[in-house]
Amino acid sequence: MLSRKGIIPEEYVLTRLAEDVPDHARYRARERRARFVGKNGACNQGRFLQDVFTTLVDLKWPHTLLIFTMSFLCTWLLFGMVWWLIAFAHGDLDHSTRLQRDPGEGAAGPPASFVPCVTSIHSFTSAFLFSIEVQVTIGFGGRMVTEECPAAILVLIVQNIVGLVINAIMLGCIFMKTSQAHRRAETLIFSKHAVIALREGKLCFMLRVGDLRKSMIISATIRMQVVKKTASLEGEVVPLNQIDIQMENPVGGNSIFLVSPLIIYHVIDKNSPLYDISPMNLHHHEDLEIIVILEGVVETTGITTQARTSYLADEILWGQRFVPIVAEEDGRYSVDYSKFGNTVKVPTPSCTARQLEEDKSIMDTMTLSPKGTMRRRSVKLKPKFTIS
Repeated sequence: MLSRKGIIPEEYVLTRLAEDVPDHARYRARERRARFVGKNGACNQGRFLQDVFTTLVDLKWPHTLLIFTMSFLCTWLLFGMVWWLIAFAHGDLDHSTRLQRDPGEGAAGPPASFVPCVTSIHSFTSAFLFSIEVQVTIGFGGRMVTEECPAAILVLIVQNIVGLVINAIMLGCIFMKTSQAHRRAETLIFSKHAVIALREGKLCFMLRVGDLRKSMIISATIRMQVVKKTASLEGEVVPLNQIDIQMENPVGGNSIFLVSPLIIYHVIDKNSPLYDISPMNLHHHEDLEIIVILEGVVETTGITTQARTSYLADEILWGQRFVPIVAEEDGRYSVDYSKFGNTVKVPTPSCTARQLEEDKSIMDTMTLSPKGTMRRRSVKLKPKFTIS
């Protein structure tokens, strides 16, 4: 059993809300590097309108509903105007033509009934109502198309096809929007800051990831990329070069068992793009961004979801590590999410991983804290939330 013992602070609540948290005052007046991926996982790119269906799916619900409502209203008004013009051209709106006599019978002959294109259309309002009845196939019975006008039959066919196309697009878009896993990804949280500290005698880049829901993410995998400007030997400049970096986690490999918050780390070795990074490089002018991507299958729906975040250079803390938030109390494990992003300072050499590997004497001059010095909490709090 897992229990949650605290409310997560505002700056660590959701990855979707992380961008709304103001940075420290010392960074407000300085220009920062443009993000390739936002803290909430949104890519810093514009939307293209070549694919209208995908654009409608990506829009927010109020905008999508407004577009669909205006689509129906505009088509109803357009075809209502077409029906009114047909009735006007055929003389259905002229009351003097309602009763006509057969020329062969003479003046004393029996009156011949006038056959309109559409019955019971006397004004634009009635034409508009008939347009609604045709497109949504209501059919109240008061108005109907006769065989007098072939043009009216053609307009009837066209309006039915247009109505079916709009209904198909609307139903498909609503289904896609409701089946998207964006909301599930919002409950996959990342620590606001990443840290670099020693682990097993090596510098490691570390971050914390957690899940706020009871339902698990099946086959969860996590990977990281470094995005920075590079130049090839031939002089070609790549402004956004994406470099994969190898990750380690307590389970092993890229697959994780996200039943409780995990600290994912990357060992900075000679194959790492962070091999020459030092504390002097971790400022907001540094051309460095680390993207973290978490993918998995939602247990309840079977839909694949993806959560993303990124860390700029000034969001990486050197010489700190995350405080433990999982403890065993009353025969079950409890998670204190109020300390999800809290870090503490630890002894860490202020040099690059290259210098640390080349000069082993740097480790001898450091005083590392012995194991087991962390005090166990003596006060047992009743968990506020429980995960089974």
